[in-house]
Amino acid sequence: MTTPPKRKPGGGMTVREAGQKGGETVKRKYGPEFYEQIGRKGGEATKAAHGHEFYETIGKKGGKKGGEATRDRYGPSFYEEIGQKGGQKVKQLIEEGKKAAAAAAAARDDAKKG
Repeated sequence: MTTPPKRKPGGGMTVREAGQKGGETVKRKYGPEFYEQIGRKGGEATKAAHGHEFYETIGKKGGKKGGEATRDRYGPSFYEEIGQKGGQKVKQLIEEGKKAAAAAAAARDDAKKG
């Protein structure tokens, strides 16, 4: 059972609604470049404070956690299924590439003759 969003006394907005409204206002006022700038500044500050190794560490943790979560959610048969789909897609792309190469060769041969 979920609890309803908390409203201010007097029936005002929820905290989430207020945050969303504020975010939309900032987005309209400053545009996407603003977010790019603050994101870049934050990234540079993190890099200066923690160094390159920090990103390697969090990347490894995130990848491991994500893989474990996917495994737990979908099970081993999921990996078999996506592996099959990937293999079929590669096979299809190879066939399309061969057909395109043959068509290009035929077009070159026709151009030489004509």
